[in-house]
Amino acid sequence: MERKLKIKSLLDLDSLDRDGITHILDTAAGMKEINERAIKKVPTLKGRTQINLFFEPSTRTRTSFEIAGKRLSADVLNFSPSSSSLTKGETTIDTVKNLEAMAPDIIVVRHKSAGAAEMISRHTPVPVINAGDGAHAHPTQGLLDLFAVRDRLGKIEGLNVTIVGDIANSRVARSNIIGFSTMGAKVTVCGPPPLIPAGMDALGVRVSHNLDEAIEGADVVMMLRIQLERGAGGRFPSSREYSVRYGLNARRAEKMKPGAVIMHPGPINRGVEISPEVADGDRSIILYQVEVGVAVRMALLYLLCGGGDEVTA
Repeated sequence: MERKLKIKSLLDLDSLDRDGITHILDTAAGMKEINERAIKKVPTLKGRTQINLFFEPSTRTRTSFEIAGKRLSADVLNFSPSSSSLTKGETTIDTVKNLEAMAPDIIVVRHKSAGAAEMISRHTPVPVINAGDGAHAHPTQGLLDLFAVRDRLGKIEGLNVTIVGDIANSRVARSNIIGFSTMGAKVTVCGPPPLIPAGMDALGVRVSHNLDEAIEGADVVMMLRIQLERGAGGRFPSSREYSVRYGLNARRAEKMKPGAVIMHPGPINRGVEISPEVADGDRSIILYQVEVGVAVRMALLYLLCGGGDEVTA
């Protein structure tokens, strides 16, 4: 198995072609098998050091990266900006340079500002994985969503994928649009006009403002939460009206194809963008996304660190 990607860092999915994405997904399939064993640990990254540098709150992504590193036997350090010299005025770049001096092998970065991961990558030779930067990108979420769909539906090419909600403020939406389009799926975005940015046609997607029409015949429907922390709440009258027009409930879900799946990157606002019975229903693969996220992040750590032992050891 080839252990390297043709990129130093993973900053967004537009840096990967179809072969690169396929290589990551295929590698993740092997990692998934490790996670199904009684003892979920291999020595692949023994002696390597992984720093999780999270400037923004996270449950799924941070925990997933920590578990991924530890299952590959890496030494994992969770860096907390709130208890660091950043609170004394040290710049982000100086912080990264000081961490680099301690010889880590990979840095995982989440930041509230778009472009932060790319800036950090430019200032260090250490591989960087973008774990979400502002409203720009969330490439590992995009990859785990691709893996979940390919694993459940058997393919990605030719599928109809509908992404619903706050497209304008969602880094998940952008990475998924790029990822699914690169892999040959047809992507539709749907939401209130103020939450659909101009120029979506340039990304090769179809735009709809009618949820019933957008999900009809869909193979995959991905619901997104409203990003209140980025000011999206002021762009529509109320959460109740949003739910009536753009919330996915059991009645609406019947318009999807038989065998179609429902996704959500989390956190979920139940009763707003998705009803509890749909989120917990038979078509939902929301928790499966979380499950395979560990395998996908294991694959990325392995490929970007160049593990010294076989994955199957």
